[in-house]
Amino acid sequence: MNMAVVHVRQVQLFQRAVALRLPFRFGAATVTQAPQAFVRVQVDVNGQRSVGATAELMVPKWFDKNPALTHEQNFEQLRTALRLAAAGWCDAGRQASVHVLSLNAGDEVLRQAGALGLPRLAAQFGPAQLDKAVADAVLRALGLGWCDGLRAGVLGDPWSRSLGISTPQHVALRHTVGLADRLLDGDPGPDPQDGLPATLQQAIAACGLTHFKLKLSGRADDDLQRLQRIAALLDRSAPDARVTLDGNESFADAHALAGFWQRLRATPALQGLHRRTLLLEQPLPRAQALSVPLHGLGIDVPVIIDESDDHDQALDEALALGYRGISSKACKGLFRSLRNAAALAARPGQGLLLSGEDLTCQAGLAVQQDTLLAASLGVTHIERNGHHYVDGFGSAPEAEARRFAAAHPGLYEHPHGRVRLAVHGGRLDLSSLHGPGFASGAFPDWDTLSPIP
Repeated sequence: MNMAVVHVRQVQLFQRAVALRLPFRFGAATVTQAPQAFVRVQVDVNGQRSVGATAELMVPKWFDKNPALTHEQNFEQLRTALRLAAAGWCDAGRQASVHVLSLNAGDEVLRQAGALGLPRLAAQFGPAQLDKAVADAVLRALGLGWCDGLRAGVLGDPWSRSLGISTPQHVALRHTVGLADRLLDGDPGPDPQDGLPATLQQAIAACGLTHFKLKLSGRADDDLQRLQRIAALLDRSAPDARVTLDGNESFADAHALAGFWQRLRATPALQGLHRRTLLLEQPLPRAQALSVPLHGLGIDVPVIIDESDDHDQALDEALALGYRGISSKACKGLFRSLRNAAALAARPGQGLLLSGEDLTCQAGLAVQQDTLLAASLGVTHIERNGHHYVDGFGSAPEAEARRFAAAHPGLYEHPHGRVRLAVHGGRLDLSSLHGPGFASGAFPDWDTLSPIP
């Protein structure tokens, strides 16, 4: 099948407030609420009109960690990126392919956003959402699912056909443990008493979890003490578990990072956790991460970048410094994930990896699209427990939640009358995500969303 020729006719931007049932803390930020952005596009695909959609939580203090900015100012940065992208995609006219549209319109959006002072990671948010929504519309028009569409090359990118795209049926859920999370049932802290797990101990018992992502604060004493408590719990409740560690740019410099790792390796109570650790994610601030070699720091697990992935050459620069991989996140752009997957595949036998990272994906379009993106590229475990912090579909109408559940009966379930993500044996069922479109199957109730002016 040939690539699709696309013309974006209309872009509509919406948002919905999302309240967390438990506070989530990473680095210096604690999040209790954030708006979720929704994008709906009308697109001509080979002359045929089609509609596509996507959604993404607008998370504060990740895209831009400037402490001088409020959470609301972070949200407005992302709304600005969305507005610029909406205008850019509509102004682009008839394009040869989804990928060419992304290149031409996206570069101009990044230029405009940079002129307004937006960091590239925040500026990318808008183009990333437009790419997802347009891909959904194109695949719906052609009657193809995401994986079949990639194999057929309909998006027009140069990587899909060579990647050996799989059609995954399941993926292991990697449960994030935030810095404010209660670990044991007896620990002090909030308990919403809503029938959902409120502690790590309860989550393991309820979901059969096998993979975990542990947030680090960059304060070595605090981190090592907390890791020992987690390690003891995993020894008791999940003895075959695997973990990843997330630095979230929290280590001041390479010296601090090397010192922490030496202490971790030398702590007897953490020997088992060390053996279980699959990777260390973005320990250094993005301002220095791609200028400081990792060679000689004594870190004996793969170190990958995440927040540093704000330009096309980031992966090559990281590999040259001793990093061994990169994250896939739909909020950074689906074509970036495809490009990085192809670059890693071109270096076989070097122990390089693509990881699946994004805690914040909420039930519905966001969790479905980001999960399938990573899993189709061979990712076998993915950070995916936004449901731990938000009760199902949150404030969405019950009819909307049930519509998604009907479209994806293996991915969602109805405990206590509420539609929530279904996690069994630590895994998610992806079998329903392969219908026409980009892992969509249903749309939000657009009339219940607030327009982004």
